[in-house]
Amino acid sequence: MTKLDQLIPPRPFPHMNTTTSAAHSRVTVLNPRDTYCTGEQLDLLLEVRDHMGRRKEYGGDFLRARMSSPALKAGASGEVTDYNNGTYLVRFTLFWEGQVSLSLLLIHPSEGVSALWRARNQGYDRVIFTGQFSAGTYHVNTDCALVLNSSAKLCQYLDAQDQETFYCVKPQQMPCAALTHMHSKNKEVSYLSKQERSLFQRSNVGVEIMESFKAIHVSKCNIQAVPRKEKCKLGMRSTVPSGHVWEDTWNPVSCSLTPTEMKECLRGKLIYLMGDSTIRQWMEYFKQNINTLKSVDLHESGKLQHQLAVDLDRNINIQWQKHGYPLIGSLTYSVKEIEYIARVIDRIGGGKNTVIVISLGQHFRPFPIDVFIRRALNVHKAVWRLLLRSPDTMVIIKAENTREMYSDPERFSDFHGYIQYLAMKEIFQDINIGVIDAWDMTIAYGTHEVHPPQSVVRNQINILLNYIC
Repeated sequence: MTKLDQLIPPRPFPHMNTTTSAAHSRVTVLNPRDTYCTGEQLDLLLEVRDHMGRRKEYGGDFLRARMSSPALKAGASGEVTDYNNGTYLVRFTLFWEGQVSLSLLLIHPSEGVSALWRARNQGYDRVIFTGQFSAGTYHVNTDCALVLNSSAKLCQYLDAQDQETFYCVKPQQMPCAALTHMHSKNKEVSYLSKQERSLFQRSNVGVEIMESFKAIHVSKCNIQAVPRKEKCKLGMRSTVPSGHVWEDTWNPVSCSLTPTEMKECLRGKLIYLMGDSTIRQWMEYFKQNINTLKSVDLHESGKLQHQLAVDLDRNINIQWQKHGYPLIGSLTYSVKEIEYIARVIDRIGGGKNTVIVISLGQHFRPFPIDVFIRRALNVHKAVWRLLLRSPDTMVIIKAENTREMYSDPERFSDFHGYIQYLAMKEIFQDINIGVIDAWDMTIAYGTHEVHPPQSVVRNQINILLNYIC
């Protein structure tokens, strides 16, 4: 938390005019040429200015750099280095030949970043949960939350080992154990001032800084053949960018991927998919693309029900289950079988045929960052215990992905997701696991959806298959 607070200092601003302006900021190509060569790096210097055209003397803007060639279905992120003095180095690696367009988006100015960070850590009530208690045909709804400021008697749902808690107002004449269902809705509450909220109007979010830049031309030149890369495996350090898309296919920087026959690769494997709906997309992909996989009815209901699919001939077992609270959803879901990922991992025996994929993030964005960090640390401890007793178990973290840019930034901005992405990388760096960098992949693909398209899911799963086989 201290590290993050230092990274995001308060930036009060007297007027909108003193905040970063995409239109007034200046980008200079360092060492410009008519033609560039594949494999080279293209460096840009960004000087940010305010709406009055004045140079800014501090950094902290939330920027997104991307290069793309739509005709080639090619894309990659750029690396942004903040010098903390109003200047940034933006570096693109020229992975492919052809006409390449460059983009540098000002997602939020530093003043907006600072406001989002302060507001995020101020309150737990941007989302309110409604719990349904049932006794036979009798149902009662009460308020539930991670933190409940209420004088009423509360039910505490405590994970004793990790001290994770969730609360509901206790209904009269009904026990706490009668909680069966939950849904949530956004509460009309904001911790941003009126002036700060103006920074998050649609016209001020994700503004292109390189509007007038023409595409650059990249040629193969006479560069020597690229040395053969080793196959992707667990424990590899991530690079920035971590790869690029070409012809709709993901190509990592530090290792190589090969096409893999899914049924044979998964033969004899027990696969646990745990987390949010972005990893449930994997479950749906497996069911759609392995025609011998049969769904097993576990007699649960709703979109968030535990899913299991098996191929008895090949002994393939794939299951998905949701993570514990907070779980945001306007549709009512059952909490009879809800449990924290750390407890599920503690129950798994593990072994060389067991694969665990974990994805956490989207549901944590509207809450103070300590909720996410505590959860990530608890999962880390559970993974550490698992690898101690079964070191040949394969554990993979699917990082958070980007999402819609304009929808409700105070609750769901990608800035919140980016901080969680950085925290996750930091927390899990000391364990021998695989990481699927969905953050970098979704920037490279140029998707802005909480549920990325099938092409992205397919390429994420191809990384998994290469880890396994």
